[in-house]
Amino acid sequence: RIDLDPVPGVSWDDVRRVALEVQALLDEVGLRGWPKTSGSRGMHVNVRIEPRWTFAEVRRAAVALSRAVERRAPDLASSKWWKEERHGVFLDYNQNAKDRTTCSAYSVRPLPDARVSAPLHWQEVADCDPADFTLFTIPKRFAEIGDPHAGMNSAPGSLEKLLELAAKDQAAGLGDAPWPPHFRKMEYEAPRVAPSRAKSSAKKPRVKMPLIVIANSPDKTAALAGLERWKNKHAKIAGFLAVEDVLVDSMRGRSSTWTRIRVNLRHVPEELRPQQETPDPDEDPTREWREWHKKRGSKENQ
Repeated sequence: RIDLDPVPGVSWDDVRRVALEVQALLDEVGLRGWPKTSGSRGMHVNVRIEPRWTFAEVRRAAVALSRAVERRAPDLASSKWWKEERHGVFLDYNQNAKDRTTCSAYSVRPLPDARVSAPLHWQEVADCDPADFTLFTIPKRFAEIGDPHAGMNSAPGSLEKLLELAAKDQAAGLGDAPWPPHFRKMEYEAPRVAPSRAKSSAKKPRVKMPLIVIANSPDKTAALAGLERWKNKHAKIAGFLAVEDVLVDSMRGRSSTWTRIRVNLRHVPEELRPQQETPDPDEDPTREWREWHKKRGSKENQ
């Protein structure tokens, strides 16, 4: 699966343009893609393959494809795993790791308009609008045109050409891309640490990105509303920000999830950079546990 995930602020038109770049590349390597809206802000392109490759090989092919699309459309597409390096539409190759899940075709997403992840024909991609595909419109569409993905199982393809491309990337010095944090360290994998936190082999001072936390909330909508309040309060500062300077993180604790929004002030002149304020909202569900754990550690060290 090729997952097209736009960073905050990227337009739907850019998602469609990257999807068409994916289609062109798949055609060149002898694979057929089956596009569908994600039901949210992105798009998925499913590719039926012959069942003879491991999860690691499938992911390796996805990494090669992501990098190739980025080379074709460097201003639109990104294959960078770390959010601080991304721009435009991120091709999330790690959705092909062993334990990944996805929304199925025709699944209803948790949005107010009951939007559906809708299978498409390629000729629909350039003009489609995800808001057109809802729980209320899909039955009529299905009755009129059937399932655009009905022939998917009859068109399995080979990953050999993508794996050849991966081998060329490796020979050129491009190792494996970072895996999700809970996987073991893989051979040829790049350092699994954000560039802003990486230690230089020359022992140079670490360059720390000027990040501030804007909002923490289990409700993503509430967190995004907090971001808008911050932008209104700091309108002059907000004018310096690039689209990729707003980092929307999906955080996971042992029994809870929440949205954290940070802003990278790298493009803001140092004399204008605001200090860290109390996030608004500030509803980190792990705070109480972390404070308890910190106090417990202090007592044990006494």
